[in-house]
Amino acid sequence: MKHEELENLASNLSGDFRTIEPRLRDLDKHLTLRTYLEGYTLGDLEKKIWQTLRGNKVAIGFIRRNGLPNLTRWFTFLEQTHPELQEDAAKGKTIANKGGANYNLALQDAEKGVVTRFLPEPSGYLHIGHAKAALLSDYFGHVAYKGQMRLRLDDTNPAKESEEFQDAIVEDLALMGIKPDALTYTSDYFEYLYETCKKLISMGKAYADDTDQETMRAQRMDGIPSKRRDRSIEENLRIFEEMKKASEEGLAHCIRAKISADDPNKAMRDPVIYRCNIENAHHRTGRKWNIYPMYDLACPVVDSYEGVTHALRSTEYTDRNPQYQWFLDTLGLRQVHMWDFSRMNFIKTFLSKRKLAKLVDSGKVWGWDDPRMPTIRGVRRRGMTVAALRDFIIRQGPSRNVVTMDWTSFWAANKKEIDPVVARHTALLQANTVKVKLTGAEVPSGVVTEQRPKHPKNPDVGMKDVVYSPEIYIDQEDAKSFKLNEEITLMGWGNAFVREIPSEDPIQTMTMELNLKGDFKSTDKKITWLSAEGLEPVLAELWDFDYLITKDKLEEDDNVEDFLNPNTFSLVDAICDGGVGKLKKDDIIQLERRGFYRVDKGLNDWAPGEAGLKGKRVVLFYIPTGKTGGK
Repeated sequence: MKHEELENLASNLSGDFRTIEPRLRDLDKHLTLRTYLEGYTLGDLEKKIWQTLRGNKVAIGFIRRNGLPNLTRWFTFLEQTHPELQEDAAKGKTIANKGGANYNLALQDAEKGVVTRFLPEPSGYLHIGHAKAALLSDYFGHVAYKGQMRLRLDDTNPAKESEEFQDAIVEDLALMGIKPDALTYTSDYFEYLYETCKKLISMGKAYADDTDQETMRAQRMDGIPSKRRDRSIEENLRIFEEMKKASEEGLAHCIRAKISADDPNKAMRDPVIYRCNIENAHHRTGRKWNIYPMYDLACPVVDSYEGVTHALRSTEYTDRNPQYQWFLDTLGLRQVHMWDFSRMNFIKTFLSKRKLAKLVDSGKVWGWDDPRMPTIRGVRRRGMTVAALRDFIIRQGPSRNVVTMDWTSFWAANKKEIDPVVARHTALLQANTVKVKLTGAEVPSGVVTEQRPKHPKNPDVGMKDVVYSPEIYIDQEDAKSFKLNEEITLMGWGNAFVREIPSEDPIQTMTMELNLKGDFKSTDKKITWLSAEGLEPVLAELWDFDYLITKDKLEEDDNVEDFLNPNTFSLVDAICDGGVGKLKKDDIIQLERRGFYRVDKGLNDWAPGEAGLKGKRVVLFYIPTGKTGGK
């Protein structure tokens, strides 16, 4: 293989086994008479390939089993003769080799052990921004430093949280291949956090405040201290107990950390750290508590208590880092190191759980798994594979540079995963199909069914039945494009001459003369077709989706309703070959000349009576490929 081929291969070794097996075999063949991939020394590209394989659990398992002897020999040789490769990985001082993303963070005190954490609030389903935080924490906790990664659900707001969201988060992480070493809840530490808040009050570092929310916000903005800031410790402790009881006096108050009234960093201006919430029972602790800690207090305190060594979070929290450190220092807690990375931003997309929940609650979308939603389940339902999702996000790396991306590269990464391995099928639009009578010596005398590969370049995908007969159906749009006596190609069969074109509109029937010996390279039009005989066409719905909003970037104070796209999907009915009827939910296929589709519902996935007047049909969702950049 040439250098360019090796570079391309190096960027495509992080998928599942079915995806990477052909590439592993290419490497094995290339290494038949070689010690190194290139030349006679260890180069950067070779390091990149070795590290990528080492970080892929599927690949390393196959290599260790000696499935490909040359590849195993090469991998073991580098492992034994170049210990710096493993040392670099252990210290995290390598490039993750995902599209050039730099993973050389040189985490502080990493030699003492690394424990990362992912800290979502169970107030909605995970979106792709959460996926980045989770995957980076998993990478540095498990892969780069061979340490631990914990999952803690930050369940401190019973008004927004539920067991449904909690369970969905755990399931989505498992779907992405993330296996936390521990699952805990902030609610596990409510007693400890309550005592911690009392300690802050007793130290004179927190106070009770009954200033109304609007005034408090204005005072913090203008650097004006609260009139309650200098209350006595005894009075603050008494009111905190009233808050715990949810008395009338207590319900009027919150607890604020006494840091600064006018610090240039507004996050340091006496943030609220405890508040009352009695409207909803907590989904885990019920009505035991009437007071709940805020994120700003719970995050550093529980991180330190649980043994987290390195907290990775997005740059939207950068201003809160000094605040995080203040709590650790003031309370004398074990130190936790911080690292900020940029959050993922896409055009015409918002990742605010509050705004996404509003769409769900108002019925603007089908639910959190709507294929138009930027949730993990949404993009999965649209057709994004887990391997491509992981690979794309890891490629972004832990950089702090904030950029707004088009969706093009996101879906292009997915196409690389599915194109080599998904079956090809045929679909024609149900409205206005054209029946074609075939003539000539090569026309079959009756209905003939033959086995043909499902994928033209990958025999492992399997075989399918293709039905040939004297009459076929084609699309109306194709028929209208023909010229009399023009030679065209019937895909998967051969060439034919257009011998008759009626003047009627729409065209109902036409005649073609088969010319199977014709050169398909000489024709301009390659069209799809289906036999009109001996085949029971499978009915299908072909769905396509557009962005939910019309504005490239929503600002924080924008009203989502003002920018909602009124037309976010299209739907056409189609007839398909018989193989489509055998598909099941989550299968992915390519419809020739139409693109890739995910099966949202197969013929056997309908519940009794669910199909309605249209009857059972296959529901297919179009998968973008990155060509248009569409969501």
